Amino acid sequence: MRRRLIFKILLVLYLATVAWLCFGHFSSIPNVKMSYWGIPTDKIVHFLMFFPFPLLAFGAFDKFTTKPWHSLVFVLTVFGIGCLLACATEIGQAYTTYRSGDPHDFLADGLALAISCIIVLVIDLCKQFR
Repeated sequence: MRRRLIFKILLVLYLATVAWLCFGHFSSIPNVKMSYWGIPTDKIVHFLMFFPFPLLAFGAFDKFTTKPWHSLVFVLTVFGIGCLLACATEIGQAYTTYRSGDPHDFLADGLALAISCIIVLVIDLCKQFR
């Protein structure tokens, strides 16, 4: 019970941080390499920003997954909510004067969500079958 409360608090803090990172107006950002291994740095940042969402959601709400099909529904729901969040941030950024919406950012977000959801599904199924 206490663990779930901690994860719920972390989830709220995480969502606030994502909103701040996506919509913050940063006047000075340190110079960083434009790409790593040929992957643009901003896509790596988007991937890392959305990867924790399914893990935190699972930590906060895992008591609802008592059967394998519950786990699948949970993971698909979390993936859908995460994609809506990612889409909303890109659309919101497109309407600012200091940011731009990029469909490739959404793809990086979606890839992070998909990989993280697969990890959550495996963890949850292992938890049920041990």
